[in-house]
Amino acid sequence: MTTHEQNMRMTRVGADQPAGQLLRRYWQPVALIEELEDIRPVRPVKLMGQDFVLFRDEQGRYGLLDRDCPHRGADLAFGRPEHGGLRCPFHGWLFDVDGKCLETPAEPETSRLCQRIRQKNYPVVLRSGILFAYLGPLDAATGKPPAFPDLDCFVAPDSHVFAFKGHIACNWLQALEVGIDPAHASFLHRFFDDADPEANYGRQFRANSADSDMPMTRVLREFERPQIEVERTDYGMRLFALRQLNDDSTHVRVTNLLFPQAFNIPLSAEMTITQWHVPVDDTNCYWYAIFTSFAGPVDKAEMRAQRLELYELPDYIPRKNKANNYGFDPLEQKTQTFTGMGNDINVHDQWAVESQGPIQDRTREHLGSTDKAIVNYRSMLMKAIDQVEAGTGVPLMVLDAETARTVRGPVTVDGVAPTATWKAYWREVDARKRRNAPWAAPEPQAAE
Repeated sequence: MTTHEQNMRMTRVGADQPAGQLLRRYWQPVALIEELEDIRPVRPVKLMGQDFVLFRDEQGRYGLLDRDCPHRGADLAFGRPEHGGLRCPFHGWLFDVDGKCLETPAEPETSRLCQRIRQKNYPVVLRSGILFAYLGPLDAATGKPPAFPDLDCFVAPDSHVFAFKGHIACNWLQALEVGIDPAHASFLHRFFDDADPEANYGRQFRANSADSDMPMTRVLREFERPQIEVERTDYGMRLFALRQLNDDSTHVRVTNLLFPQAFNIPLSAEMTITQWHVPVDDTNCYWYAIFTSFAGPVDKAEMRAQRLELYELPDYIPRKNKANNYGFDPLEQKTQTFTGMGNDINVHDQWAVESQGPIQDRTREHLGSTDKAIVNYRSMLMKAIDQVEAGTGVPLMVLDAETARTVRGPVTVDGVAPTATWKAYWREVDARKRRNAPWAAPEPQAAE
């Protein structure tokens, strides 16, 4: 049973809140690179309750600054990107990506005010189409932020990754937890008919399982009681959802929790999804996903076009939402899908987590045996929150450069295995996928 106090400790993300202090120890997605590629490479960003301005200067460097100008508090999100930095339109003060004041042009020529001014800045890096920022304390010994692990989504070349995002109107934790709940897919994402996988490129649960001509839609529909197993790993958790098809064959689905707030799942036999749930504030979040292909290059135009059918620019707001009942159609619910909310699983997940309220009241829930990954994750989360609060130890996945190189993969699988040897099967499928990849896909270490 989760108490009210525990629920608040896990969900509140302000800088003075326990979970907020933990999440600031990790790189957080703040924007897609395409959001800074238009005529004006400046965007306001709200992350964990704080307001920032993100921009790209003429040299192609990225900066994230506090949004209020240190002169008189004007909004730097309306600033002019010019002359090596971002200029406040109020009095022309100019700041570079490091927060250094370059000019205070209205001041007398002899003024030294500029030398004493510095705007708070935060490290920004580009990885696989997403700009990540770091808001937390730097390492005491190196003066650097944590290192990025060698995950597949960061190692793959740009041609083999595609990034997208979408807004969800609820707390980040309930949005994340749907991704470590393997049982829900047999219901929330149930389709009454199976579509042609070739005509559904880039869509979740539409591909055939590996080593089988059985589409995932059929597996989920006909075998709705998975046996779920959970393993702790050096990156978080590995989840197994086992659906025994007959005496000889078992469907094996391997997914992962990347601590603290991402999950990693198979899209198809040749593509994976790594997805973060990033707090805007306590009651809103964005999901950021990187799709990684182990076969041919990703068709980015097709993937983007599919998703823009459901999300409206510039803020990636869902076109289906609470205001229009998520597109609910009772006839569709009776004849085509379990939810009656269309064939995109993002809409299904969005309804499920938004319907729990802005912040789910976990004191009222009754968890079952299939929720074991959620129970494990909350235990890990509370331990890490307590570590940061007490100042003892290094939380999981706060990595130095040497350790980061050993955190690889992870493995994702949707396949039909011989029942007796399923534990060896998923590793063999992953090794085969990596051997055949056109880029150097690093093998996860055995101790993973």
